[in-house]
Amino acid sequence: MARIAGVDIPKQKRGVIALTYIFGIGQSRAKDILEQAGVDADKKVHEWNDDEISAIREAVGNYKIEGELRSEVQLSIKRLMDIGCYRGIRHRAGLPLRGQRTKNNSRTRKGKRKTVANKKKATK
Repeated sequence: MARIAGVDIPKQKRGVIALTYIFGIGQSRAKDILEQAGVDADKKVHEWNDDEISAIREAVGNYKIEGELRSEVQLSIKRLMDIGCYRGIRHRAGLPLRGQRTKNNSRTRKGKRKTVANKKKATK
């Protein structure tokens, strides 16, 4: 199993797909990295030799990935919350940010349903 940027890359997958296991690398960036390293994109990870792995590590090092990228994203969200903009308020409340309706859906953001009991009517 190859280890790149602190992430175990699966052996049986093609290089383009395997690199997407690293946070911050999608398919297009994975293709670019393999092109820079001079490795065939369809070659499986277990077929890579040590020179190719080191070239890939070198190419991956040029990008902001994993911990550095995660902390940057969190700082951006924290900044929005601190300045109190609309998106920051929605982050703080745990609601969707991009204009989605919240009456029926948005369970992913809101979490499990919290049932509220009805008020009992007073008798006359």
